[in-house]
Amino acid sequence: MRGMRTTIDIPDELLRRAKSEAALRGRRLKDLVEEGLRLVLEKEQAPAQTAEKSPQPRKGSLHDLMQDLCGIIEDGPSDLATNPKYFDDFGR
Repeated sequence: MRGMRTTIDIPDELLRRAKSEAALRGRRLKDLVEEGLRLVLEKEQAPAQTAEKSPQPRKGSLHDLMQDLCGIIEDGPSDLATNPKYFDDFGR
């Protein structure tokens, strides 16, 4: 299918990365650009459907996300990173 030709300005670094990705996939740059445009347009067409199907990720740091797991091991050390005995023979 033949489409309309157009000219767009793309930052040099983005164009370099896109050309590299297209080459790694064994595809032409125009095919990669077309695929990206289709993905963006399809995503914008149905944002409500996507939001209903997949749970929203929780925001915050990994520490925030792991708070409910802190202290689940009752008999273990509180922090391996600050206990020097756990570094005995490290790297030998």
